[in-house]
Amino acid sequence: MFKNSPFMQIALKQAENAATEDEVPVGAVIVNTQTNEIIAESYNKVERLGDPCAHAEILAIREATNRTGKKWLIGHDIYVTLEPCPMCAYAISLARLDSLYYGAADIKGGGVDNGARVLHQSIAMHKPEIYGGIMQSDCEKILKDFFKAKR
Repeated sequence: MFKNSPFMQIALKQAENAATEDEVPVGAVIVNTQTNEIIAESYNKVERLGDPCAHAEILAIREATNRTGKKWLIGHDIYVTLEPCPMCAYAISLARLDSLYYGAADIKGGGVDNGARVLHQSIAMHKPEIYGGIMQSDCEKILKDFFKAKR
């Protein structure tokens, strides 16, 4: 189920944009679940903005809340190429996104199914449905290729 998602393909395009700017290639897309309309898409811009919080998920959530004019994104899903870190996992909880779909697991820095497991803790204000491994090999490849070129 969900092995080939058109929304994850768009998130992967965003990750490719990040890689061309020498950013860690992570992309995120937020979709209205009623209309299937993409309301936000972004990629990591930590280096470009000089902001350690400029992760793809945070930027997409900011864009989505600005576009909807609402602080909560109930009725929206987020697609991310890499398992969100603890900061982004908590932001997803605070934004009240319905579902989180992610591609590659992040064994070291993940905050959802690995590491801090923020969304499984009592501090999570809201727990979205979580689906990992979406287009996993494609999501892993872009990250591996990026870091291999760095070495």
